[in-house]
Amino acid sequence: MIKKKLAFVTDSTAYLTEELKGHPDIYVVPIVVISEGEEFEDGIDLTSEQLYEMIRTNKEVPKTSQPNVGRFIELYEKLRGEYEHVIAIHVSSKLSGTISSSKTAMEQANIDVEIIDSYSLSFAITFLLEKGLHLNEQGLDAREIAETLRAEAIRHKNLILLDTLEQLFKGGRLSGAQFVIGNLLSIKPILSIGTDGELGVLERVRSEKKATRKLVELIKTSCEENSVKRIGIANANAPGKAKALKEEIVSQVPGLEIIIGEISSSLAVHAGEGAMAVFWTA
Repeated sequence: MIKKKLAFVTDSTAYLTEELKGHPDIYVVPIVVISEGEEFEDGIDLTSEQLYEMIRTNKEVPKTSQPNVGRFIELYEKLRGEYEHVIAIHVSSKLSGTISSSKTAMEQANIDVEIIDSYSLSFAITFLLEKGLHLNEQGLDAREIAETLRAEAIRHKNLILLDTLEQLFKGGRLSGAQFVIGNLLSIKPILSIGTDGELGVLERVRSEKKATRKLVELIKTSCEENSVKRIGIANANAPGKAKALKEEIVSQVPGLEIIIGEISSSLAVHAGEGAMAVFWTA
């Protein structure tokens, strides 16, 4: 059997465009969502609609867990027989233990995998996957592609606008001090994942209208300073808000390509319904 050159592995925090979903060399390992003692695999036996219903009606707030090592082992053993090389691009190691599971599985499956910390999630992984596929088509080897993607990962920027910090606090993603400040009903927090992969509060704005205006202002400044051509807007069951944000950004940065996508169930657990996040590469 002739092996194919390169496979890409990611996790379900990534947003996959229709092109990426249908690509034969991209494989996704699902994050686990836990609700009232029952486990679900993100995107496989749990839809976004089901998750939002859980958040609204269940007594306990759903939680997430990194993919089972066995899931990774199963995939890596399969890929070992079909591909010469594998590159895995995962959610920030500061936000999830997914990279740890991936590394453990790599060792147990006896396969060499270039594992990349995206230092982010969602569209940031989307852009890395697209870049990796492009570099592969250009003929670069796996190690060269991986090194290029690692350098690219630290250039990613993002802004996250939440209705409330409650989901993040209950999930242990924010400290008590940050929660107390952001929990005031009049505050709309703008978060950002830094270049080290840590999540923090960037701005605290006193209304959603002002928060959206601030979001657009920050994006416009970065676009002008870095000649940004493309951004992704992820939303948690808020397509109308995402469309309105797109229109506002385009009015300030004409010619900018903007993709709108849905936040995965595993991310919505922490962000909460109504959240929006914007991603780009500086």
